[in-house]
Amino acid sequence: MTLLSVQAAQERILSCFKPVEAETLSLEQCAGRVLAADMFSIDLPLFDNSSVDGFALIAADAVDTSAASPRTLNVVADIPAGSSSDVSIMRGQAARIMTGAPLPKGADAVVMVEDTDFDYQSPNIAAPAQVKIYKSVKAGENVRTRGMDIKNGQKVLSAGHRLRAQDLGMLAMLSTAKVSVFRRPRAALLSSGDELAPIDQPLKPGKIRDTNSHTIAALIEDSGCEVLRLGIAPDQRDAIQTLFDKSISMKADVIISSAGVSVGAFDFIKDVVESNGSLDFWKVNMRPGKPVAFGEYRGVPFIGLPGNPVSAFVGFEVFVRPALGRLAGLETVARPKVKVRLAEPVESDGRESYLRAMVEESTGILSAKLTGHQGSGNLLSLVQANALLIIPAGVKSLPIGSPVDAWWL
Repeated sequence: MTLLSVQAAQERILSCFKPVEAETLSLEQCAGRVLAADMFSIDLPLFDNSSVDGFALIAADAVDTSAASPRTLNVVADIPAGSSSDVSIMRGQAARIMTGAPLPKGADAVVMVEDTDFDYQSPNIAAPAQVKIYKSVKAGENVRTRGMDIKNGQKVLSAGHRLRAQDLGMLAMLSTAKVSVFRRPRAALLSSGDELAPIDQPLKPGKIRDTNSHTIAALIEDSGCEVLRLGIAPDQRDAIQTLFDKSISMKADVIISSAGVSVGAFDFIKDVVESNGSLDFWKVNMRPGKPVAFGEYRGVPFIGLPGNPVSAFVGFEVFVRPALGRLAGLETVARPKVKVRLAEPVESDGRESYLRAMVEESTGILSAKLTGHQGSGNLLSLVQANALLIIPAGVKSLPIGSPVDAWWL
């Protein structure tokens, strides 16, 4: 049987996923959510305002002023931030103004308070009747004009963008109380195998802990999705089908399993999927994680990951994370790569390999060393890694200094 390439498998999977429907949420609920519609700006700032604490004036009144030759102006208004003034500044006049306060009519510049004789370092001092200006200013100096940052109608955020802290601040600045975002996709998750034991039960002879349900659930949540935990499926066909049917009743958008998709005598997941849907493929030319399955169960996409902990992790990052990103409405699901140089020789078996490594920077160069042996059950090597090195298919060895692509973990 010819193994499917990683790229071909990724393309087949992604072609079967599309964004879920949108919902409208309050801005406070939108951290980490994905925009379902483009967002456009109003004029920002909304009004001409001062960028400093100082005195608003007509720039022509401060021509050629200096500490040796100051200009004295009459102070006719006091404008704190959050207020406004109906006073119009005329020649020979000024208004004390705070950062962010609206510029009064007639004024076209602001001189910083440090460049005057006003005692700005003492609190609660009323505005003076007069102020001496010690520095020249030009028209527009220390003034933020309306629309200076963003013009009305300018697109500031695009649909498919995951909202970050600074994006929420931007939307608040635009007075956006409600936001259209894609709802969180629901990913049903089950582990398969008679050998698995939950962490809250005694570990009997021959049993191992159900590691993958915790690892993969955390990865699903990190992808912005809701986890529907189905638990452990014993190696019984009816039990496995019961959990798959439960995922359908819970309206899962995707079903994810670990183990049970290889060629073992008790690996029933493939049979359950094929009896109630279809299986597109179940072997990929990669290391670790060759037994990755993809298909659909009663119309819901299904991705079956291997049982070994590292294989399941790598399979998730290579195949599941992009699919969940597409479900969540992300515009771009491709993961960025960095170029690193090998600090030691590396060997592979010719399959596209994802090797656990520690990447460090020195004199502007990123160098990589493997974190221990690369067995698919060696989870400690993954814990110690900060990157996955990507060795292309067909490559069986690389010498020290070879450039390779890597994903940051």
